[in-house]
Amino acid sequence: MNIAKKWILTAVLAGSIAGGALGGTLLGAANGNAASNTATTTTTTSTPSVAPSGRFVPNEDATHEANESAAREAQEDAGQVPTVP
Repeated sequence: MNIAKKWILTAVLAGSIAGGALGGTLLGAANGNAASNTATTTTTTSTPSVAPSGRFVPNEDATHEANESAAREAQEDAGQVPTVP
């Protein structure tokens, strides 16, 4: 094998390694962005608030109360942090 063939073989091998690394990086980045963009939906849930003193303060807002179960309301009325939805 002469020197020219060795040089071409080395160049092709280095190019394929670099191209594979670049292609893998681009595909990985595209896949990561697609997955993170589809999971950007947000949901809002009402969580019990705790006053700075550590004492539970129930949410007595009318819109919150309309969606609340009787068991949760009973826990709030008893001064407990609700454990039921």
